[in-house]
Amino acid sequence: MIDQHYKWYPVYTRSRAEKKAYDELLRKGITAYLPLKKTAKQWSDRKKIVEEPLIKSYLFVYISGREHAEVLMTNGIARFLYFSGNIASIPEQQINNLKLLLATDADLEVFDYDIRPGQRVLIKAGPFKDMIAEMVSLHNKQRIILRLQNMGYAIEINTSMSFVEPL
Repeated sequence: MIDQHYKWYPVYTRSRAEKKAYDELLRKGITAYLPLKKTAKQWSDRKKIVEEPLIKSYLFVYISGREHAEVLMTNGIARFLYFSGNIASIPEQQINNLKLLLATDADLEVFDYDIRPGQRVLIKAGPFKDMIAEMVSLHNKQRIILRLQNMGYAIEINTSMSFVEPL
């Protein structure tokens, strides 16, 4: 039996095809949401503010079970995400929260792991590259406090969370 209830579903797109897939879904009359963030890009001759997908290769569709095949037949859409053998759905409140976050013009950074205070981390880039430390706290996306291994000191450093990975 096909589910007739509408839900938000995350879909995986081909690489760098999020905007085209989103436009195609809208042309088909399918409600979709592509969270975009504004990013400053530097070229050799100019700077420009561009909108990029917040979560690369993902967008969200609001459909019933009847429309799954239509979504999959859309250019740029690769597949639905599955969790425990079923197509994953996202609670509407989470989509609303995401929209609210993006409306604030906050500088958001997405990373695909959860680092908790007390966890050991490896710094992958920047001036502290290859340093192993303990995450003490995270003040914002650029300022984190790390406890250096075997030194008894904590240092607040400016680095992007994208440069830090859990061990």
